[in-house]
Amino acid sequence: MKKATRNEIQRHILPNFELFADFWLEVEFLFCYIKVMFNAGVISTTGSLVASTQTTPEAADVNTESQLRLLFDLTQVMNSAIAVEDALDAALVLMAKHMHMMRGSITLISPQTGEIRIESSWGLTQAERQRGRYRAGEGVIGRVIMTGKPMYVTNVFDEPLFLNKTRSRNLKSESISFICVPIRLCDRVGGALSVDHLLADAATLEEEMRLLIIIAALLRDAALQMQLAMDEKSESARPKNFVGNSEKMEIVYTQIAQVASSATTVFLHGESGTGKELAAKAIHIASARARKPFISLNCATLPETLVESEIFGHERGAFTGANAIRKGRFELANGGTLFLDEVGELPLLTQAKLLRVLQERSFERLGGMETIHVDVRFITATNRNLEQMVEDGLFRRDLYYRLNVFPINLPPLRERTDDILPLATHFLQKFAEATGRRHVQFSEKVREILQEYFWPGNIRELENVMERTVLLLGQEHMVFPQHLPLALQNAAVRVVRRTLVAFDGGLQERMDAQERSYIVEALEWSCGKIGKAASHLGLTERVMGLRIKKYGLNYKGFRRTGKNIV
Repeated sequence: MKKATRNEIQRHILPNFELFADFWLEVEFLFCYIKVMFNAGVISTTGSLVASTQTTPEAADVNTESQLRLLFDLTQVMNSAIAVEDALDAALVLMAKHMHMMRGSITLISPQTGEIRIESSWGLTQAERQRGRYRAGEGVIGRVIMTGKPMYVTNVFDEPLFLNKTRSRNLKSESISFICVPIRLCDRVGGALSVDHLLADAATLEEEMRLLIIIAALLRDAALQMQLAMDEKSESARPKNFVGNSEKMEIVYTQIAQVASSATTVFLHGESGTGKELAAKAIHIASARARKPFISLNCATLPETLVESEIFGHERGAFTGANAIRKGRFELANGGTLFLDEVGELPLLTQAKLLRVLQERSFERLGGMETIHVDVRFITATNRNLEQMVEDGLFRRDLYYRLNVFPINLPPLRERTDDILPLATHFLQKFAEATGRRHVQFSEKVREILQEYFWPGNIRELENVMERTVLLLGQEHMVFPQHLPLALQNAAVRVVRRTLVAFDGGLQERMDAQERSYIVEALEWSCGKIGKAASHLGLTERVMGLRIKKYGLNYKGFRRTGKNIV
């Protein structure tokens, strides 16, 4: 590999010195710059530059030479004319080449939502990258972005702040160190650069962290451009009021965007509580009919004798009690969208009339002779298997084909586990703010329980659980398993049992693992206050301190600021 000459170094590295707005970053850069130049033989012991011909590969320290080459290559990439996404990806590739990096990622704060998410990565699959979403103060990455201070973890297995949200590491078999540094955009922290590092000691990690601070500054301009554009794709793809970006929901968002602009009949299929009406509204809002009425009707809530009257309306005197003309849902939705939920509950006679409206866009009110023509976008939904109902003679085959023009399947919550915690957090904050509460968060055990539970009632059940949980919290700001319904507490028992079965150690090791989890939970609850945590567990401060030392925990890592929200 060709060595960087003195002129090349001055031309490509020194111009980027102006990127470091903070004084401490300038000092850090200068220190590392002088160090790599000195060790590479480009600077003499007197501090003056020497000719590059005096520097030989044998005389230079290999690690320092690699760092120098990395900085040199990074500045070339950042000064090139390639797209910012490609530039950041290329930067991570270079880092992997020159550092002991197992994985790397660049996370940025969304200007629209405030969510922290991975925008560029190396060594992560697309699914793992999608799971890399955080809030300020959440995990190591969230903490670094919130405080603006770099952080390294010698062994991620022993660090409670390390969440492994991407689930890309096997913490039982891999020995990993972790380094995370803030990316400063102008006068604020806008993201973080993080690296999975081969297990190393503190001295090595501190040196690597210094290098990453410099790299983060070199990436600043590209990261800023990426941040400004990062919401364009997600905002256009994810409809308003939807939460979650799992792979299955990304498919749903794409389908909604594809069909919204047309007048095509849409058929939504999904279990109860999966958000079918929300999807119908999203289609309506994204269509040309957005300013026209959106009328919905749940066919399962009406007795058979009233269904036709609700859908088609009736004339005065059409039946006993019909004292005035009443417009039906079709007529009310004229020019807009009609959403019929649980369409599988319609009686066969009503199905026949509905088929005619779909074909001719006209109907008569009950008891009336006048034909009414309407212009309606038709969306239906059901949680039943209409194909099987057709085979059983319970649903008209011709109507089924008329409805099933553009089917969209809404996945149950158990099939989109990546979205459970974002949804739970959304509902928790919603109900906490409604009661004047702020900064409510989940304990780590509750996080596990929420993702373990089957959620037969889907999003509707999750919303109800969060509303109940906020009411049971009292003056506390941490959600523990005892605040959850009995069904979820049983899921907690399954989590413990599964952990014990998977644990390879003997009885003492299992007891230690369980005790450690209680200590961690108490420290979370007390925000790192040893005395409060000890009192919560019925221990003395001395015993609590011994347990913290025994399990290698850092109580300061559990301290939160007022801005921290899970």
